[in-house]
Amino acid sequence: MGQVIGIVNQKGGVGKTTTAVNLAASLAAIDKKILLIDFDPQGNASSGVNIDKEEASHNIYHVLSGEVTLEDAMIVCEIPTLFAISGHRNLAAAEVELVNEVGREFVLKNLLDPIKDQFDYIFVDCPPSLSLLTVNALTASDGVVIPIQAEYYALEGVRDLVGTIELVKKRLNPSLQITGIIVTMYDERTNLSQQVLQDVKGFFGNQLYKTVIPRNVRLSEAPSFGKPAMLYDIKSKGAQAYLKLAKEFLNGQKIRSRKGA
Repeated sequence: MGQVIGIVNQKGGVGKTTTAVNLAASLAAIDKKILLIDFDPQGNASSGVNIDKEEASHNIYHVLSGEVTLEDAMIVCEIPTLFAISGHRNLAAAEVELVNEVGREFVLKNLLDPIKDQFDYIFVDCPPSLSLLTVNALTASDGVVIPIQAEYYALEGVRDLVGTIELVKKRLNPSLQITGIIVTMYDERTNLSQQVLQDVKGFFGNQLYKTVIPRNVRLSEAPSFGKPAMLYDIKSKGAQAYLKLAKEFLNGQKIRSRKGA
């Protein structure tokens, strides 16, 4: 069965969209069929896979509003097994429009459930807030990947996020799990990065991925060319880190599958 994975952190600038784009692309490159949904009004994930969110004929807002189907909004990316649905600034309006909907927390889940088995994984790049859009993504998701920047105050707010995840699990989505935590923007030369890594490991234990994502110029440059890092410079440390993360992600999924058998 296909899995829906939310990429979530309510703090901005932590590598959330970078992780969504590059993990999705890395898995697609190893022959997994992937759908990336840009669920952030800023639409940065769309730019990261060379979709002009202003020019795209359909986007996730059109899907939420019932104008088109998910299939209508899907765009095939440069990697043939990677599909994407564009975000748009109108998603901010969707927050208001969904408030009076019956079952408003389940709108995205109801859209994804019929098509999720067409893909190995569906990644939802969430907005940097604990908003109704994020709650929709959590309600629709089987698992959550949380990127945490290797900077001071890294864990600030993460307790609130974990609390929200537990609340959604209790009230809306009993199967929701934290799939993994990924430390981003890591600089092994600094004591700060090393200390943050230890703090995150102490807080999350074995939920923390062994792979860390380094600070890397090529990784930062890639979105301006509309490419995931592996298509921009596959030999770069950033691209190699996400390919390694993809393999660790898959291995974790296999382990969970065996335990559930």
